[in-house]
Amino acid sequence: MRVKFWGTRGSIATPGPGTVHFGGNTSCVEVTTDAGVRFILDCGTGARLLGLHLMANCPKPLQGNLLLSHTHWDHIQGFPFFVPLFVPGNRFSVYAPQGAGASLGDVLSGQMEFTYFPVELSQLPAQLQYVDLPEGIHEIDGVRVLAQFLNHPAVALGYRIQCGNASVVYLCDHEPFSETLWRSDAEPGKLDSILHAGDRRHAQFMACADLVIHDAQYTPDEYPTKKNWGHSTYEYAVEMAALAGVKRLALMHHDPGHDDAFIQGIEDAAREVARRRGSSMEVFCAVEGAEILLRPTEQPTDSHIVLKGSGAIGHTRILVADDDPDVRLLVRRALGGNDYEIREAGNGLEALKSIDANPPDLVILDVLMPGIDGLQVLKKMRSNPQTAQIPVIILTSMTDETTTRDGFDTGAADFLTKPFSIPQLATRVKVCLARRAETR
Repeated sequence: MRVKFWGTRGSIATPGPGTVHFGGNTSCVEVTTDAGVRFILDCGTGARLLGLHLMANCPKPLQGNLLLSHTHWDHIQGFPFFVPLFVPGNRFSVYAPQGAGASLGDVLSGQMEFTYFPVELSQLPAQLQYVDLPEGIHEIDGVRVLAQFLNHPAVALGYRIQCGNASVVYLCDHEPFSETLWRSDAEPGKLDSILHAGDRRHAQFMACADLVIHDAQYTPDEYPTKKNWGHSTYEYAVEMAALAGVKRLALMHHDPGHDDAFIQGIEDAAREVARRRGSSMEVFCAVEGAEILLRPTEQPTDSHIVLKGSGAIGHTRILVADDDPDVRLLVRRALGGNDYEIREAGNGLEALKSIDANPPDLVILDVLMPGIDGLQVLKKMRSNPQTAQIPVIILTSMTDETTTRDGFDTGAADFLTKPFSIPQLATRVKVCLARRAETR
């Protein structure tokens, strides 16, 4: 496979003398298999240059697959400037995460309304197919593509493209599930030592990949003021990739406030993290225009990854159990606008009675409640065959490692600490519901 970076910047394009080396265009990566199947990972402003290149150098008509991690503006703003879309006979399939709300066609047409752009989406001459993609394993033009939800304020997917036993993993935008990465009672750098199940799943998804392209927008010093914005530090990306046995790691989604000199410092620091972990992995910051050729390996590198396709979310019953009425109101607001039937419980005993009387599809559960606490509620649910498989998201002000470990050990599907943002909770709920099929 051939991989080329057309846009490496995050949030907003940053042209100018300070971004000449690493690039100023927003996210766009081209992956082409040896058989000529083309994937375009995100469609930021870098897609404009890619489109011009394809028109000048490739046989016509053009066809390909656009895999959008999500539809935040910096990942789709190059779509109206992708020249091949204006040529009759060209064919492109556009994929984006299922469960994001509005249909993909509606989202893309929104930025091309006459108020913002002179050509409407419906006027594009190329043939376009829109696909809402669930988490799971897919075959696209004969190529194996795995999709897995990321941790972002919007529903977002990471992609693993596997072809000829070579593998490319694209993980942009993604934030650590927990500020504490390693369990204190285990040796850092090992999969079982990861505290949060979401981070462990993230590492497994990139296992043994030939190339991982990972969000690394922040330094560890910057991250505390950017928490819940949906992006990683370079340190997190390196730690995850190193324990996963990744061969090459490209750090991407460079912050618009970081110039070339600053990003070079990030690259040096990231390589030092890998060295401390004893990893031989090649680590570098992605450079706009750079090209990488991946040779097939002897054995497939994703055989251990187990993903199942997810069903539609549909009408869903959610129980919110928290002794703070303000928190319950905030959760209602976060989940408003969806087809959810939301019930409330003010303590653990009320929660258990509600669950027994009418089992919900999902429980959002506080830990510190009067009488029966949240972990006791969860234990009782897991011991009852009728409620053992109901997914539970723990939502708590308890940020200590012991509570997090106890939550997952007891059977929580996810663990989110207060304070939380409305988009963050809404997305975690959508992802948890989309994974219901895995436990059925």
